[in-house]
Amino acid sequence: MAQQQQEISEERTPVEFVDDTRDCEARENAHRERGTARPITVVGNPVLHKECKDVTSFDDELASLIDDMFASQRAAEGVGLAANQIGVDLKVFVYDCMDDDGVRHVGAVCNPVLDELPAERRSLDDSNEGCLSVPGAYESLARPDYAVVRGQDAQGKPIAVEGTGYFARCLQHETDHLYGYLYIDRLSKRERKDALRQMAEGTPRYETVPNK
Repeated sequence: MAQQQQEISEERTPVEFVDDTRDCEARENAHRERGTARPITVVGNPVLHKECKDVTSFDDELASLIDDMFASQRAAEGVGLAANQIGVDLKVFVYDCMDDDGVRHVGAVCNPVLDELPAERRSLDDSNEGCLSVPGAYESLARPDYAVVRGQDAQGKPIAVEGTGYFARCLQHETDHLYGYLYIDRLSKRERKDALRQMAEGTPRYETVPNK
């Protein structure tokens, strides 16, 4: 967890929070219409269990990947998707997520790093959490109800995204993915076993990549 967090520093170059609430429908539609939905990798696939590579080329190939990720996210009816969930070993995630106030947020973050919150901002929310890579399973998991993630956009420009409630959970969940963690890795052994049982007893509603 330490490797994906960094302490807030007065020396850090200021970065304005992106406005990811404008033209959400049009932006998501444009990505999705350009993209192609890919099957979702599930727990056990090696790409999900290691830290991904940094994005270093902010080019047409990256833009095409982001389009495919939005298409894949919509096909699976998800609210966030990391690149390794479609088998790509790169630090990038996309999201289309409501916060607890019903405000929609749409965007993409490359090379995300979560801020370490000061103690006064670490109010925990223990709502249920699910994952497209653990289809059909849900477990309660305590996470801070506020999150700030810093990284780069698809053009390589530094950005920062902040979220509250459900959207904060999404930002933390997707950043975790890119460092090799699934939410079930943060559960107790009993809870993890129960989540895997739920997955085994269900049938994914979207195409997945079988583990070999």
